[in-house]
Amino acid sequence: MDIPVYLIAGFLDAGKTEFITGILTDGFAREDRTLLLICEEGENEYPAAALDNVFTYKIEDPEEMTPELFKKLEKQYKPKQVIIEYNGMWAIEPLYRNGLPANWILYQIMTLVDATTFEMYVKNMGQLMMEKIMNADLLIFNRCNAELRAMLRARNVRMVNRRADIYLENDDGTSEEYVTPDMMPFDLSTGHLDVPDEDYGVWYVDLMDNTARYDGITVKFKSIMCHSKKFKGVHCPGRFAMVCCEDDMQFLALVCRGEGLEKFKDREWVELTATVKNEVCDAYQGPGPVLYVTDIHKCDKPKEEVVSF
Repeated sequence: MDIPVYLIAGFLDAGKTEFITGILTDGFAREDRTLLLICEEGENEYPAAALDNVFTYKIEDPEEMTPELFKKLEKQYKPKQVIIEYNGMWAIEPLYRNGLPANWILYQIMTLVDATTFEMYVKNMGQLMMEKIMNADLLIFNRCNAELRAMLRARNVRMVNRRADIYLENDDGTSEEYVTPDMMPFDLSTGHLDVPDEDYGVWYVDLMDNTARYDGITVKFKSIMCHSKKFKGVHCPGRFAMVCCEDDMQFLALVCRGEGLEKFKDREWVELTATVKNEVCDAYQGPGPVLYVTDIHKCDKPKEEVVSF
C-alpha cells in the first residue's frame, strides 16, 4: 500500500509546529492514522488534543532516516500517511533520493519561512534556505508586514520556484497571494518589447508564468546561444542567473525556432528579435513560450553578464 508523505520544511521558529497542529486538528490529517516524524524540537509543543490519532517518533540525526527504519515504523504503527517536521539544517535531497521506502510517496513539500529572519538566513545559509524554497510545492512566508511584503516581492521569489503556490501571512492574521494582478512588469500595449539587459530575469519569470499575455508579442533581447543536446534540433538561448549566491546558478533558456540559428556557436552572445507563441513543446513538457525568430546577429555581451535578483 502506498503511503503519502508530507514534508514540512523550514528553519527553527518558522512556525512548523503550529502549522502541523492545524493540519492534525482541522486539516486533512484529522481522520486517518498519522505517523509524525519530529526532526526538530522548537519552543512550542503539540497539544494533546492534536495527537489523538497520531503516533510520534523523534529523529535526532539525518543518518537515521533510512528505508529500513521507515519500514519498521510502518509495520509498528500502520499509518495511512506520514508527516515529517523536517530540520531546517538538514538537506532535503538525500531524503527523497535514497531515504524513503518505495511505497512511501513524497506527496507534498511545504516550506514555512519567517519573513522577519529571511534576509539573515539567505545571507548566512543561502544554499540551505534556497533548497527548501526551490523544492516546495507550497511556500508560506509568515509574520509579514507591509515592509516585508514589499521586500519579498522586490526580491522576486517567484524566480526561485515558479511552480509553488506562494502565500504571505501577515502579522494581523490575514493572508494574501504572493503574485498580485498589478505585478505586470512591462508595457505590452504596443505589441513590441525591447527587454532591458538588466531585466532579463524579471521578463523571463513573467513570460513563463503568463505566457498567454505575451502571445503574438514581438520581443528583442540579448542572450547566450545554446543548442539542446537532449532535444534534437531545438535551440534554447538564454542567460545565467544568480538567485542567491554564486553556487546557485540557473540557465534561463527559451525555445527558439527559425532559420539560421544553427550557424551560431554555443555560448556565443546574440541579439534576437522574435514573436512569442504559446504552444505545446516537448522541451517544456507542455505549453510554454516558443519564440519564432525573425532576426538574429552577434552582439556584445551586456555590462552584467549574469542576471541577479
